[in-house]
Parts: sequence; structure tokens; C-alpha cells
Amino acid sequence: MNTLVLNNPLIEHKLSIIRDKNTGTKEFREIIGEIATFLCYEAMSDAKLEEVEIETPICKTKAKKLDENKYAFVPILRAGTGMLDGLIKAIPNAKIGHVGLYRDETTHKPIRYYYKMPKDIANREVIVLDPMLATGGSACDTITMLKEDGVKTIKFLCIIAAPEGIKKIEEIHPDVKIYTASIDEKLNENAYIVPGLGDAGDRIFGTK
Repeated sequence: MNTLVLNNPLIEHKLSIIRDKNTGTKEFREIIGEIATFLCYEAMSDAKLEEVEIETPICKTKAKKLDENKYAFVPILRAGTGMLDGLIKAIPNAKIGHVGLYRDETTHKPIRYYYKMPKDIANREVIVLDPMLATGGSACDTITMLKEDGVKTIKFLCIIAAPEGIKKIEEIHPDVKIYTASIDEKLNENAYIVPGLGDAGDRIFGTK
């Protein structure tokens, strides 16, 4: 199983707040960003560092730095952009691409309407963002498009995941590691995650 779950009391506490239907837009949006930062730290645990020489107020010393220009974040519109601020705080110089997909309410399959990547996307490690991994359709389509553009290293970050979505990514893209704050019970008949937290996009942007 190529999925890592953040098992942490603070994450559990934050999840309980955003799952609550009475949590307002501002707090919901802020906590999505906070959890995204935690996910980013975990996803970067295998990052390669370069040794450099710096000078502290005391003396010269060797230090290790991340080449931030080797990374790109790709939020799946529109809910994925709600995670973006949390990752930019961690790696501010990463480039950003966007994928626009929406779900057909009858077939529950993703339909693409926008795709814009940095010119050198093939040379970057890409972190795909979407708060909810439900059926896995949008995630798999996005990963496929990135691979067609030559991207070799892709990670997927989400706040909540359904077993069905995890299974689909693992079957179609077994090389992509998934980082999530929670694996929930299942999908319901409308392909929403149970217990989930509702429509993440609507709750992030206050559109419902």
C-alpha cells in the first residue's frame, strides 16, 4: 500500500473541526491550509539536499539546502487551490501549474476544461493537490496528463481519502505515493466520501 496517513493528535483535532458542518468558511479554509502544510512536510521527507557554505553570526559552517526550483505544485481546480497557501509557505519558490476538472453529476467521471503547466514541468518533482480523493478519477487523469508531459516523479496530497480512490490510483499509477490526513469509510451512492466533510470546494469558497 503506497499511502501514508498522518497519524497525529493535532491532525485529528483539526479534522474534527473541519468535519463539523457548523464550522465557518474562514476557519475551514485556514485549517485546510494548515493540514496541507503538515502533508507537505511529510511528502518532503525524502527530499535531496545540497551542501552549501554559510556564515552564521559566529562563524562559517556547512549547511544543507533544498533546491526549491526543482518542485512544482499542481492543484486540481477548484478545491485544490485551497491547499496551495499551505504548501507555498513551506516551499515558496516552487512553480505552480493548474488542472481544471469537474465531475459529471450523472456519470461521476471527471471532465477536463483547463490545463496549464510551467514550461519545464518535465524536469520537476510534482505534487498534486486535491482535498478530497473520492473516486480517484480526477487524480488519475491529472497524473496521466503530467506523465504525458514527461514528469517522472509525482506525489498526491489530499486531506481526506476514500478507499475506492486510493485503490484506483494504486492500480493505475502504482508509482505515485499518496499522503493524506485520513482514510474514511467509503463512498456513498453520490460518490461523496463518508463520513467526509461535504463538498470541500463549496466550503473553502463559501459558495453553498
